[in-house]
Formats: sequence, structure tokens, C-alpha cells
Amino acid sequence: MKKLLLLSLLSSLTYFSNAMDASLSFATFKSPGQNYVEVYLHVVGNSVAFVEKADSMSQAAVEVIVLFKIDGKIHKFDKFKLNSPLSAFPIDFIDQKRYGLENGKYELEVSIQDLNKEDNAKKYNAEVDLNYNSEQLMQSDVQLLSSFKESDQQNSFTKNGFHLETLPFNFYSRRANKLIFYNEIYNSDKVINDKFLVRYVIEKVDGKGNSETIAVGNKKQDPVPVNVVLIQKDISGLVSGNYNLIVEIRNKEQVLLSSKKVFFQRSNPYLDLEKAQEAPLEEQFVNNLTKEELEYGLRAIAMNVTDNKGEILNAVLKDKDLEAMKRFLFSFWVVQNPNKPEDAYTEYMKVAKAVDNTFNSGFGHGFESDRGNIFMKYGKPSDMIREENESTAPPYEIWSYNDFPSTRQSNVKFLFYNPSLASGQYLLLHSTARGELNNPQWENILYDDANSVDEFQGGSNSNFIDGTSMGDGVYRNARRYFTDF
Repeated sequence: MKKLLLLSLLSSLTYFSNAMDASLSFATFKSPGQNYVEVYLHVVGNSVAFVEKADSMSQAAVEVIVLFKIDGKIHKFDKFKLNSPLSAFPIDFIDQKRYGLENGKYELEVSIQDLNKEDNAKKYNAEVDLNYNSEQLMQSDVQLLSSFKESDQQNSFTKNGFHLETLPFNFYSRRANKLIFYNEIYNSDKVINDKFLVRYVIEKVDGKGNSETIAVGNKKQDPVPVNVVLIQKDISGLVSGNYNLIVEIRNKEQVLLSSKKVFFQRSNPYLDLEKAQEAPLEEQFVNNLTKEELEYGLRAIAMNVTDNKGEILNAVLKDKDLEAMKRFLFSFWVVQNPNKPEDAYTEYMKVAKAVDNTFNSGFGHGFESDRGNIFMKYGKPSDMIREENESTAPPYEIWSYNDFPSTRQSNVKFLFYNPSLASGQYLLLHSTARGELNNPQWENILYDDANSVDEFQGGSNSNFIDGTSMGDGVYRNARRYFTDF
């Protein structure tokens, strides 16, 4: 028996990263007593270690250190432990802190350490400029939100009667159809004598610094000591890309008095897909691919094509129409990465070619084999056992996934075996992953030769029709590996 990590060729190729992934952002505000900075933290559950607690529940924990420095010297210090909620599977978790500070320029440094995994940490640095004046028209920073609700509670998540949940990574996913933002305006009663406008502008920006105004909205305000601005904007028709949200204060003559800007990203693959069906392909990466490269690329994504699109893909591959092949491949990668479909395609194909070389047995591409198919769908397993020396079974492999985000399972197993003994011809026999082949009689099939011997000898494992397990023994280790591994 051999216990291996994945083959060295694949050791660095995986879709699931164990590195800490967390969103850290901040916004400054003015209050009658003291100015303050809010620090927003969102930890991605799949990027930290969850440890088992009672009742099959698990929990993650991180240590957070927040430093505000002036000229390299610590001005304010905070250290706290943040626990995730108890959960049956890794989930994201959030926190928010509020720090009172005087006007000035600060260096913000935030360190996050996974308390269950020593080498898993992240550090963020940013500059904070507090410059609020009690006599001039001022604006807080613009806070992008994922959700809000009215609340009479008093905690770090509430302001002016609202519970506000900050948008992580300044990223609106395909499930978001509303852009929500919060902004405070100070001293308008001292500067403006009449109603004024809060004007908000969404502009699309490209990599060259060019911008294009996409949408404009206005909201009238009366001059008061603190104007609270909480606005929702429908973005269901906003295509994927990079954007700025600009919040302006203008008087009734439309003179600009103040403005704040915040950057955000939008992913809208379904809308992008609709546009991709009509978009010219002359300037897209697929236009430069040969017919062979197009077919190879389409076959490499087949296991990740969902819904009824599999039938369409089969038809495209059968007809071998170049335009249809280009259109299908481009449409697939626009959904995966609307901003940079070529980058997503290139990275994926690196993995596909490595998997092809590793699992190629001479029958089709390596990624079309059962092992290659599973790798391309779910990434690199956490561990693998290969057994080649059991006299009563053909060679077999057991792949183990500690975390399995696709179905929100943990400790998922796949068993492949090679009944033909041909080089590389491993077939999927059994899996505990939801939606994959689940064969209760996998042991009887794996130990077919041993079953015949047991029947001949009158053994207790001779019920091949109804039996689901084999007796353990020197030459029958698969059950133990599958259970304990």
C-alpha cells in the first residue's frame, strides 16, 4: 500500500485555496463628541480552519490586531478574538469595530491570524485621513452595503436607526440586483440656506483610466446638522466591470459643493452571456484559436457545463462549426470571469493540460477519464491512497476531500478501481459526494475474486446479490481505508 499526496505534477494545481481570504475596509464619520473610524471585517469561511465542536458542529476562530500609527508610532491599539458561528460546514463571518480618533493622518494596520492554523494569516495596510470641520460642509466616506434594516438597537453595526451590513470586497455578485450606499452630510444648515441635491453618479471605468457615466440619480435634502443618506439603486442591468460611485452635494443652482467617491466591481454573468451571444468575436481570444484548440478547450470544460447546455455542447462538438465552437467557448468563460474571460480560460487550461498528461491512458483525453473528470470538477483532493498489492482486488485509489464546498460536505471520498488492469484505466466505483455515483455494493464489486473464493469455501460473505460489505482481512483493506482515511 502506498499513501501519497497527489502526483507531483498536480501538487500546485488546485481550485480551492487554503490561504486566508478576508475583506478589510473602513470608513470615517463625524459625531458631535468625536470623529471615528469604522473597520469592517469579512472572513471567507473556506479560507480558515474549522474545528469540530459538539453535535457535529464546527467553528473557526481568528485573532485580530488593529493598529493606528502616526509617524510609525502606535497611537491606538486593539486586539480581539473573533469566533465564527457554529455550523455544520464552513461559513463566512463578519465583525465591525468603531474607533474614536482626533483629526490627523494615520497608518492603519490590521493583522488577522487563524487560531486553528498557524501558517494562515493576513495583513492589511491603509492610510486614514481624518479632517472634519464643525463649520464647513462635510461628507463622511461612502459606505457600500450588502443589506440594511431599521433597528433601535445600539451596537457597532447600527447608525441613525439602521442596522447596516457592509459589502465585502466592494463586489456586487450576480445575485445582487441593488446597489445600496450610506453617506452622512454634516453642517448643511450652516452653509446652505435652501433645499439642496444629493446627486449620485455611477461611472464605468477601464484599465486606462477612462470613464463613462452610466447612471445618475438625485435626492432633495433640507439643510440640517446631519443629513443621513441611504439610497438603493437598481443595478440588474449593469454589466460586469469596474465602476465608481460618486456622491455629490449640489445647491439649487447645481453648483458642486462637495463630493466623495468609492470604487466597486460588478459581476453580471447572465446579462453578459446574453450580450455575448450578440457580441462580435473578432477581438476576442477565441478568434485566435485553431479548430483543434477550440475542440480541446470545449472538451476540457464539458464536465463543468451544467443544465441543458451539455446537449448544446455535444451538438457543437458533433457539427464542428467554427463559429458555434467559438461562441460556446467564449460564452462559458464570460460567465466565469466577465472582466477577463481570457485569463480564466488560460489558467483553467493549464490545469486541464496537466490533468490530461497525468491521467491519459490512450483512450480519449486524460481529463475525460473518471479520475480526470473528478479532478476538473472538484479540484485537487486533500489526500490519496493507492493500493496495488491486494491479491483479491485490482489496483484502486481512494481520494479524500476534507472540505467539499460544492455540496457543503466534509470528508468526502471517491474510490476508483482498475478492473481491466490496463495502464491508467481507473473507473469510478463509489463516492460519498452528493450527486456522484454511490454504489452500496462497491466492496463486492471490488473484491469479486475474493467473493468467489468465499462462496466456494462456504464463507459468510457469499451473498453477492444483496451484500454490501466484505469481511476485513489481510488482503481486503479498502473498507478500513475508506472509513479511517
